[in-house]
Amino acid sequence: MLSYVIKRVLLVIPTLLGAAALVFVLMRLIPGDVCVVRLGSSGGTFDPKAIALCHAELGMDRPVLIQFLDFVWGCMRLDFGTSMWSGRPVTTEILARLPISLEIAILATLVAIVIAIPLGAISAVMQNTWIDHVVRIFAVGGIATPSFWLGIMSILFVLNFTSAVFGKPWMPPIEYVPIWEDPIHNLSMAMLPAITVGYRYAAVSMRMTRSAMLEVMQEDYIRTARAKGLIRKLIINRHALKNALLPVVTLIGIEFAFLIGGLVVTEQVFNLNGVGRLFVQAVQNQDYTLTQGLVMLTVIIFVVCNLIVDLLYAWLDPRIRYS
Repeated sequence: MLSYVIKRVLLVIPTLLGAAALVFVLMRLIPGDVCVVRLGSSGGTFDPKAIALCHAELGMDRPVLIQFLDFVWGCMRLDFGTSMWSGRPVTTEILARLPISLEIAILATLVAIVIAIPLGAISAVMQNTWIDHVVRIFAVGGIATPSFWLGIMSILFVLNFTSAVFGKPWMPPIEYVPIWEDPIHNLSMAMLPAITVGYRYAAVSMRMTRSAMLEVMQEDYIRTARAKGLIRKLIINRHALKNALLPVVTLIGIEFAFLIGGLVVTEQVFNLNGVGRLFVQAVQNQDYTLTQGLVMLTVIIFVVCNLIVDLLYAWLDPRIRYS
């Protein structure tokens, strides 16, 4: 088990270096110049000296290799440089927006797990019954429904429901407050977008759980367990579900990493000032440094999530750690 863990951890290093090189090159291929945007000009003309001075100030006049090495060294120290637009450290900009996106991603993942795994397993066990059909309709509805429409409908539902029950409409607060300072305020703000995102997230995971369970239930060792006279509940929980979770764990890990930087639409609908909105602002302002930092943050989260998934594989299926 220890050698398996060491091999997986060592694979993280070349993965991050390759991702850093790719991100660095792609950022330089984007058309436009942040200095032109920063300086601006009503007549459309720019002073070459001013632009050269701006390039020197931002370090864009140095050789590309030196810029890349500085970028890699900064990533190793979690120092992504200074924002070309705001002039503040990129780490500061990210840390100001990351908590809310991270919290919604965690809550949405918990919602998805609580919904997807039990319903997916029940749907597979009760195959072709009315319960299976209801669960499948519920899952297909979540996959087919656009996230922005679902968010808008959830807001309208809360407004209409609270207006009918309490006599006046109520909306969750917009301002972010850490959960340790005011849990009620924090959860009031985060639960609606988390449930909205979690439902769509659960729909995909539910379908995967059902498919994996149906495949595992046809395996020889399941038939052997039935022939031995083991009770159905024990067969499903100990033998079938545990092995069926391998592809589900992969999907959950990938979706969680995607949610950190992929909540752009959700944050726009619920007016949340998270990492997704910061992505949009960085691209609009042609802020290479901030965009690089955000992309590398997403890459790091993806790599870490994949590492955790690999370790969970070894726990769920002991055969993997010895392969």
